[in-house]
Amino acid sequence: MMYQYNTLVEKYGAPLFVYNGDAIIEKYRNFESAFSVQSLKIHYAMKALSNLSVLKLFKELGAGLDCVSIEEVYLGIKTGFKPEDIIFTPNGVAMEEYRKAIDIGVKITIDNISILEKIGQEYPDLPVFLRLNPHLMAGGNSNISVGHIGSKFGISIHQMPIVYRLVNKYNIKVEGVHVHTGSDIVQVDIFERVANLVFLIADEFEDLKSIDFGSGFKVKYKENDLETNIEDLGKRFSKVFNDYCKKRNKDITLRFEPGKFLVSEAGVFLAQVNVVKQTTACTFALINSGFNHLVRPMFYNSFHEIENISNPEGDKKMYSIVGYICETDTFAEDRILNEISEKDILLFRNAGAYCFSMASNYNSRLKPAEVLLLKGQDYLIRKRETLEDIINNQEVIDFKSLLNA
Repeated sequence: MMYQYNTLVEKYGAPLFVYNGDAIIEKYRNFESAFSVQSLKIHYAMKALSNLSVLKLFKELGAGLDCVSIEEVYLGIKTGFKPEDIIFTPNGVAMEEYRKAIDIGVKITIDNISILEKIGQEYPDLPVFLRLNPHLMAGGNSNISVGHIGSKFGISIHQMPIVYRLVNKYNIKVEGVHVHTGSDIVQVDIFERVANLVFLIADEFEDLKSIDFGSGFKVKYKENDLETNIEDLGKRFSKVFNDYCKKRNKDITLRFEPGKFLVSEAGVFLAQVNVVKQTTACTFALINSGFNHLVRPMFYNSFHEIENISNPEGDKKMYSIVGYICETDTFAEDRILNEISEKDILLFRNAGAYCFSMASNYNSRLKPAEVLLLKGQDYLIRKRETLEDIINNQEVIDFKSLLNA
């Protein structure tokens, strides 16, 4: 596999994102088989990795999509997803964006009372999902914990009396309730606690057809790291959910929206070492990338395993891995790696989720290419960006004529 990655760099250049399609398929099928309920629907959270070929792969696996912007909805439709298989769950968008999504026919999730009232007035017969804020702190980082009392996401469970009044006033059909507490959650009991709370609210809606528990499942970032035991979760959660369906005497669809869990470990990022720089404090390995391509270590303090695949048997030495951006862009400090030389290729693991999708052109740098591996073949699924791509939509003012006028 190491030889293969080096070969891919020779073929496509670096920096480069590479995704293992076989690993994505295995992860999806393991998730799907973990639950034993009457009706299960998995909606891939495409904000994690929105490449069209990756979306197409999930469509072929039978997944739906979780979209958080109208642009993501458009991409989903372009890839071939049916509107009814797409859930639109935005946050803080204008009513105009909701109207566009409603016109397409996707499922709508509402996460604030103001929009709920407007939709009740404009679309009285529209079935909707309600996103709840359960007031539970969960997740591996404050930036990815979205179900606590101070979060901007969801309708507070303490505001449900207002929701009930609006639902009754406008005869709103609530076909689903939705909750997502955060990411990197290990404890299965967190999901069970949330479920019991959501069930109490779901009891109030006669038209209920679905309950969406979002995602938040943790993946391994390093050897012996904790991860969500999806088999254990599936077994325990299925019982809880089936008991509720039996109580309601209804076949309710269980929905999840995993993103990182499905693609994170399937992706690697490959970058080349530009310079090895010794200072009085440490030894830096400066690569031909930065937080313009991989911002998670700086934004979330996330850990990515790094390997020098150009020197797999080399002596171990300590390095700080940094980028070429004119800011502090440290990927790792005091990391023990095989001895690094200029032009060596470093491999970053867990680069399938929230890496390319959060990339930018800061410092006017170009975005990398993307490659998908599937059944022993490699496929270019995004060309390397060019300078022409950056300037294509810009218009340059004729200042000479303006200033001399």
